[in-house]
Amino acid sequence: MKLKEKALIVLLCVTAICVSWRGYRPCSLPQDKSPCACERCLSEDDLWFMKRFNKSVEPFLSANYNLSEDVFNWWKRLQSEKGNFSTFRQTVDRLFLTVPPSPDLLESSPDRCRTCAVVGNSVNLRRSHYGPLIDFHDVIIRVNTGRIKGYEADVGTRTTHRVMYPESSMDLDNTTHLVLAPFKTVDFEWLTKALTTGFNGRGPSLADGCRMILTFMRYVHDMWLEKKGKYPSTGFLALILALHMCDEVSVFGYGADSDGNWSHYWEKLNNKRLKTGPHPGDTEYRMIQELDDLQELRFYTGF
Repeated sequence: MKLKEKALIVLLCVTAICVSWRGYRPCSLPQDKSPCACERCLSEDDLWFMKRFNKSVEPFLSANYNLSEDVFNWWKRLQSEKGNFSTFRQTVDRLFLTVPPSPDLLESSPDRCRTCAVVGNSVNLRRSHYGPLIDFHDVIIRVNTGRIKGYEADVGTRTTHRVMYPESSMDLDNTTHLVLAPFKTVDFEWLTKALTTGFNGRGPSLADGCRMILTFMRYVHDMWLEKKGKYPSTGFLALILALHMCDEVSVFGYGADSDGNWSHYWEKLNNKRLKTGPHPGDTEYRMIQELDDLQELRFYTGF
C-alpha cells in the first residue's frame, strides 16, 4: 500500500474518532450540572410534571400581594363567604401590619440538598417505624392536628411547619411555623387577634412563624387536581407546598383504610361513611402515586 493511501486511512480513522467523541460528550454531563446536591432532584424534563408544576407561583400570601378578584370569588365560594372583595383586602392589610414578611423560598443550588418530609395522618402510619427516617429531613411538614406524643416511633418527633385550619393553631409550639389555610375573612380577623393579644401568651411566637396560602390553594385545585372536588385537602396542599420548598420530597401517612376512609393513626373512626368529604381523595392519591412513579418524590405507604 502506498504511503499516501496509508496516511489517508489514518486521517479518516482519527476524524471518525473525533466525531464520535464530540457526539458522545453531551451525554455525559458533569456532576455539577445537577440542579441540587440530593440523590434525586425535582426533574423539569417530564412534560406531565411541568404541565402542572409552576415554579413562579408564590405559595405564601405577603404584604405585597396582588390577589385578583377572580381568585377571591373562587375562594369565597368554598365556605359561603359573605364579605366582599374590599372588606377582604382591608382585613388582610390590617393583618400584615402585625405579621412579619415571609422569607423568600430558597432556590435550588448544585451545592445544596434541602429535604422535606410531608407527614399525613393516615392510619397506615401505625407500626410503620418511620419516625427516625422522618426526623432525618431538613423540613418536616405536618397536617392539621396530627399527633406526636405517644407515636414518636412511627411519626418522628420534629415539626418545622404545620399546615392547618386556624382554630387549631393554639396547640403549636414556638419552633413550628404555622401555614394557615384560611377559608373565610373571619379567619384573618381571628389570626389578627391571635397575633396581637395571643392565646395563653403565645401571640409573639406565632407571629414569628406565620405563613398563609390562598392563591396557592387555587393553583393546586386547578393545575394539580384539574378542578376535581370542591377544594384540595390540607394534606395535599402540604405535599405540593413541599415540592415548591425542597429539592427532595418524601411523603408519609397518606391513603385510605380498608373501608375507603382516610382515618387517623391516633383514633378509631366510627363514621364509616365519612370517606374524604369534599376532597377528591382518590384523585389526590393517584396523583401522589404518579409523582412517585416519575421519581419526583418518594412515597412511603406504610406496613
